[in-house]
Amino acid sequence: MTTRPDTLDAALIRFRSIFGELAKGAGERDLSGEHPYELVQELADAGFGKLRVPREYGGFDVDLPTLFALLAEAGQADANVPQIWRGHFTTTEILRLETDSEVRGYWLTTVAGGAVFGNAQSEPADRVAGLDSGGGWGTITTRVRRSDAGERVVSGTKFYSTGSRFADYIRAAVVDGDGHREFVVLPARHQGVEHVDDWDGVGQRQTGSGTTIFTDVPVESNGDIGRYTESLRGLDSFVQIVHLANLVGIARSVLAETIDIVRNRTRTSRHALTLDAVADPDVLGVVGTLYSRALTAETLLGHAARRLDEAHATGDEAVYSDAYIQASAAQVAVIDAVLAASSDAFNAGGSSTARRRAHLDRHWRNARTLASHNPVIYKPRVIGDYYVNGNAPVSGYYADRPSAANAADQSERVQL
Repeated sequence: MTTRPDTLDAALIRFRSIFGELAKGAGERDLSGEHPYELVQELADAGFGKLRVPREYGGFDVDLPTLFALLAEAGQADANVPQIWRGHFTTTEILRLETDSEVRGYWLTTVAGGAVFGNAQSEPADRVAGLDSGGGWGTITTRVRRSDAGERVVSGTKFYSTGSRFADYIRAAVVDGDGHREFVVLPARHQGVEHVDDWDGVGQRQTGSGTTIFTDVPVESNGDIGRYTESLRGLDSFVQIVHLANLVGIARSVLAETIDIVRNRTRTSRHALTLDAVADPDVLGVVGTLYSRALTAETLLGHAARRLDEAHATGDEAVYSDAYIQASAAQVAVIDAVLAASSDAFNAGGSSTARRRAHLDRHWRNARTLASHNPVIYKPRVIGDYYVNGNAPVSGYYADRPSAANAADQSERVQL
């Protein structure tokens, strides 16, 4: 067994070696449907999952710009990888701000030891009468209850359960007997967990984003996390920026593969100004445009990441709102840039780039799929309302969540 790196520098060498292996087979996996289980596990063994775990718990404690830069590298290698890890890093962000010190220490230490989290938040039904939790969260029918033996167990069905097939634990959104929404930690490999590989998206095909069915799955010890809004601050920005990092990786991959196509192209078109593709000004112009779009995406990713880091540093709710606006503005521009790049790349290579063995189409499909999450059509209005009317967006993660401060005040009043 390979020794796990104990320093970030050593881990980075391992990560990048694994990224190289991921890149080699990304195109073929897209065609075959094979999931990169072994390589994702190698990343976990190399300490990828503890990038944001504080040092006191055994992690590398990197800042957000560093995390997102590494996710962009992973996305360049294989665009499925950042999305596979999205639920894990989202859970780590919740745990960093967890108000219960025992719960925080238990799970962060577990993550530092190599454990991987998956996600089970969304549900296939869009609306069920009387069960809509409101606040923009949509319907949650997955419930936690007491079994006949007194054990807390969860039953229900989840969709878009990205990463859960690769995970040791799952962070699941549930409702309790009183209809309150909460997160609980479940064992991913319990006999009551069924992972259905039924994700049929045009892109992001190897993320395992299918259905997960829970049948009386026990809640883990210390399994209640993110109970208060204080533990969920900045999450709406964070989950979006993971997608932006992935899109940056796609833009880089489009650029790199297009350059290779041009360098290896043996002929051009009858209307070309030269027979040599590497000297064709129109083809070179395509590559130059791709570079500009990739640079746009990278710059906006860095800006959004730094702004969210600043929000965590200040703890000011107004700064968190602004961070969400910055992430939303970046989302609008990055999606436009990367979708355009992944389409225009075909102009540099002619009809041969449309062949399946070129694998170039996967970039547009992956980018288009990522762009369809957290629908971008609403973001320009949200941004405009913020700047014109001063209406700050309200985090969907706060829905049905009390404040720890209010809970403490209420507890004091009861004692008095």
